[in-house]
Amino acid sequence: MKKLTEQTTYTTPERSGTWLGRLLPTQYFYYKIFMIVLKASRKSKRGHYNDEEWVNSSINCIWALEAIGGKFALEHADFYNKLNSACVFIGNHMSVLETFVLPCLIQPFRPVTFVVKESLIEYPFFKHVMRSRKPVVVGRTNPREDLKTVLQEGQKRLEAGISSVIFPQTTRDIVFDPAKFNSLGVKLAKRSNVPVVPIALKTDAWGLGQKHKDLGKIDPSKTVHICFGDPMQVQGSGKEAHQSIVEFIQRKLDSWGR
Repeated sequence: MKKLTEQTTYTTPERSGTWLGRLLPTQYFYYKIFMIVLKASRKSKRGHYNDEEWVNSSINCIWALEAIGGKFALEHADFYNKLNSACVFIGNHMSVLETFVLPCLIQPFRPVTFVVKESLIEYPFFKHVMRSRKPVVVGRTNPREDLKTVLQEGQKRLEAGISSVIFPQTTRDIVFDPAKFNSLGVKLAKRSNVPVVPIALKTDAWGLGQKHKDLGKIDPSKTVHICFGDPMQVQGSGKEAHQSIVEFIQRKLDSWGR
């Protein structure tokens, strides 16, 4: 935990992982993730899954990927030093890994939840965990209704000191397309008068499945990159802030060799 949160950067130490993880990376990783979610689900159903448990589960997900030889590269982990309030975290969305990993990087410093699609709170086992985090839930079928929900429910959480993580893309995608990156997060921040913090994410080590999008191949040869940007206040219409976020994500993805 200290390595992840008390340094400006974090890079997975050079090591080979476990022998079983190297032999069967996808199977071994999913087994580890399933056990993490199962344990968290049981505690959530009993009302015992608190913020500390959520952070621990998140750290265990990082260890699970490192155990198969995967690597993490974290930049600007001290973003919270420039925050004086709750905020809206806005990032691109490559894989489900982001939902598992980001809690341990944010929650210890700022109470946080996610804006999630409705189907995510219906997943077996995982639904109990996600519901315990009191997320903002959208249907992804009616953009107008989703906007209303995010602005109203998101503002309630921000006023209570709880930050929100928003992935403005309509679906997970390896390719970052600014045309599909809406300004919902910027609108929420402007309405609530809180800063936005951009997050650039390269998490394609957890691949997208063909039959089931969440169950793709795990490729430990692909480094997971996460970089937080500086907080910025939304001015005027918010177009400038939105463009700055898009440019930040594009610049980082290019530097990582997307």
